[in-house]
Amino acid sequence: MPTAKSNPNAEKQRCSWCGTDPLYMEYHDKEWGKVTHDDKVFFEFLTLEAAQAGLSWITILRRRENYSKAFAGFDVKKVADFDENDVERLKNDEGIIRNKLKINSAIKNAQLFIDVQQEFGSFNNYLYTFMPNGEPITEYTGPHVSTPESDAISKDMKKRGFKFFGTTICYAFMQATGMVNDHVPDCDFR
Repeated sequence: MPTAKSNPNAEKQRCSWCGTDPLYMEYHDKEWGKVTHDDKVFFEFLTLEAAQAGLSWITILRRRENYSKAFAGFDVKKVADFDENDVERLKNDEGIIRNKLKINSAIKNAQLFIDVQQEFGSFNNYLYTFMPNGEPITEYTGPHVSTPESDAISKDMKKRGFKFFGTTICYAFMQATGMVNDHVPDCDFR
């Protein structure tokens, strides 16, 4: 009898967390766990993961396009220059989570992101100083909500003034950007 992996017409095996929601499945299949070194992608996920704090990821994923429009296509320099008029605009934007603390933190985080880029040459360079041998973690070690690496990154970012980026959010960020590959071993997208 053919297995799911040997039968080209069989449904691909996925990590169970994405369930059957088409948006979740597409995100899982095409983005989650894929290594990036692109600062723009890092800023996008910093913003989205911080917005997600206390909510489900699918809530934010469904609003991702709205976040892109609201936050200048995740252009970190533009977001860093947002003023009180922008805060008011965002507080009234029904397409995003209209939490004033999260909105203000996205702007402050953009300013701090630029500071880190200036100090390290890129946000990527900064992040990978915390990674073993400066590389992504590719060996699956089981489901986690945090690791020593996410603890260290979160602690340092908090010290620098970043908000809504505790170790659990940091670990989700690391999973999303491929800093750690948490696709389960039998996932066809590993």
